[in-house]
Amino acid sequence: MITITVGAAVNVVLDPIFIFLLDMGIQGAALATLLSQILSAIWVLRFLTGNKAVLRLRRTHVRWQPGIVKEIMQLGFSFFIRSFTNSVVQFAYNNTLQSLGGDVYVGAMTVINSVQEVLTMPANGITGGAQPVIGYNYGAKAYRRVKKGILFTTAACVVYMLLAWGVVFLFPAQLITIFNDNPLLIEVGTRMLHIYFFGFCFMGLQFAGQATFTSLGKARHAVFFAVFRKIVIVLPLILLLSQFWGVEGVLWSEPISNVVGGIACFVTMMMTVWKKL
Repeated sequence: MITITVGAAVNVVLDPIFIFLLDMGIQGAALATLLSQILSAIWVLRFLTGNKAVLRLRRTHVRWQPGIVKEIMQLGFSFFIRSFTNSVVQFAYNNTLQSLGGDVYVGAMTVINSVQEVLTMPANGITGGAQPVIGYNYGAKAYRRVKKGILFTTAACVVYMLLAWGVVFLFPAQLITIFNDNPLLIEVGTRMLHIYFFGFCFMGLQFAGQATFTSLGKARHAVFFAVFRKIVIVLPLILLLSQFWGVEGVLWSEPISNVVGGIACFVTMMMTVWKKL
């Protein structure tokens, strides 16, 4: 937490200095981000090589182990695919909305993505914290605790995202104002938020399912459902529904994918992992 806080704090301090004081504009923002990341990396290395670390990092310990590298790559690949497919879908959203509604819809979509990123952070924290607990108990053959961990993670994610959906439904304009105070964008964005976040709680099922697959080393399942929701469901729906319902059709592709993808991922996890446990 200190590592993340240090990087963020430095970024916040350097941004106005580089952007405004030194008149570097967006280049200054990029430089501030780069320097804050470098500082975070130095902080981490200093800790891992220092006396406070339980297992100190030494150069003699860093050696090529293909088996371990393969496992790391497989487990990390699902997160990469999720991020990559999100970017692909975002490109499709922006491109389609630009042709249907113009800049104001693209701007509103940018704000919606920012709201979604903020609101999904706690769910990412829950699943990220659950993975080592579930994986450790699975390795120790404590299967009852693994099942309790899966149930707790699922319940926490779904309940939290249900509450987040409620906040979006009740205070859409206030959420948009945090990022942009343009009256037209607020008017357009309010309607877009209501559609885009419909069924948001079902996304918690996918988060829990993918976290379980990753925890137990089933990386291929996690990768499949990351691709399935965004590439197999969302992309075709954007292109198809936009032909019939215009902008609203584009937005409805997200809640449909949340419901279908979330249920499919969770049911598959229950039918495969849960039965074996």
